[in-house]
Amino acid sequence: MNTSQSPVQKNSGVIAPYGGSLVNLMVPQDKQKALKEGITKKLECSDRNACDVELLVIGGFSPERGFMHQADYEQVVKGTRTTSGYLFGLPIVMDTDRNDLELGDKVILTYKGQELAVMEIEDQWEPDKVVEAKGCYGTTSIEHPAVRMIATERKRFYIGGKIQGLELPKRIFPCKTPAEVRAELPSGEDVVAFQCRNPIHRAHYELFTRALNASNVSKNAVVLVHPTCGPTQQDDIPGHIRFQTYERLAAEVKNPRIKWAYLPYAMHMAGPREALQHMIIRRNYGCTHFIIGRDMAGCKSHLDGEDFYGAYEAQNFARECAPELAMETVPSLNLVFTEEEGYVTAEHAEARGLHVKKLSGTQFRKMLRSGEEIPEWFAFRSVVEVLRAA
Repeated sequence: MNTSQSPVQKNSGVIAPYGGSLVNLMVPQDKQKALKEGITKKLECSDRNACDVELLVIGGFSPERGFMHQADYEQVVKGTRTTSGYLFGLPIVMDTDRNDLELGDKVILTYKGQELAVMEIEDQWEPDKVVEAKGCYGTTSIEHPAVRMIATERKRFYIGGKIQGLELPKRIFPCKTPAEVRAELPSGEDVVAFQCRNPIHRAHYELFTRALNASNVSKNAVVLVHPTCGPTQQDDIPGHIRFQTYERLAAEVKNPRIKWAYLPYAMHMAGPREALQHMIIRRNYGCTHFIIGRDMAGCKSHLDGEDFYGAYEAQNFARECAPELAMETVPSLNLVFTEEEGYVTAEHAEARGLHVKKLSGTQFRKMLRSGEEIPEWFAFRSVVEVLRAA
């Protein structure tokens, strides 16, 4: 366990970032020209790389200050810790096919016509991606979306080194920085993070609002609804459409105890390791609690329909890591909609013999396409309107 981080000052303000201080790698505008002087090499970022650059620059990955060196990469792959002893769920790497890069080189990281950052190459290696897949995702099956990503999208070499920020990626969904989110949070109160990568339906809303009443959450706590808007599974709804649904819902639901922000993070569907990664990020955004659902960030085989992770594997791992992160987990309630009492826990419905209504995701999509009326107990009308328009 790492013991070097500053103590958490939760009662005197917002919880301290992981490692004790919030990293900020953005270079002032008046110093950027001198920083770029003489640099001739450029590397174009993928969508995933750009998310990682942004989170490094703004402190979402605090205490990390750049792309991991080989030693840190291998330690994280092997055992979810850096060589400094900090927990980390997944390695943060920059990949390239170029063989003309040398240690000590400075390169400009570009993305869709923008110059995002300057990176100093301090390490370079050819990773064993089979070991990475097995260590990080528990499988080498190409059916796992992240295994397929590192095998077919990530390039041959990894490079590590510190970065200095020049500009954040221009996005259709404005992503507040950890510092900006922290400035909006109440002092000395619990902040419950809700992570999602899909449009929010009624059950989600019931889930994160009821989390404010959990026994381990303070009376005046707030919930931070913090969806990921970066790349995710191929069959997920695209980020720009999800963003529209969140904006419509945030405008419709006026609740001072609900805060909204968007996270420029690329999903890996890594189950327990992803749960740890999300907790670290949310602590850096000022959260003290994390809602973790059944089968969080899980995925299935398309061949046999089997899950890559156990239903409670992510919950159990997150609970183990929570004390070291000075955070607490809030288990996701298994809510169902009943004719008699609306949303209740499945256990309550079964004990009372209530009539449960069900609507699968497949049925929902079919009804959307055919123009059928979507029941309001299942989805917000505003969300449905956005999805239908798309």
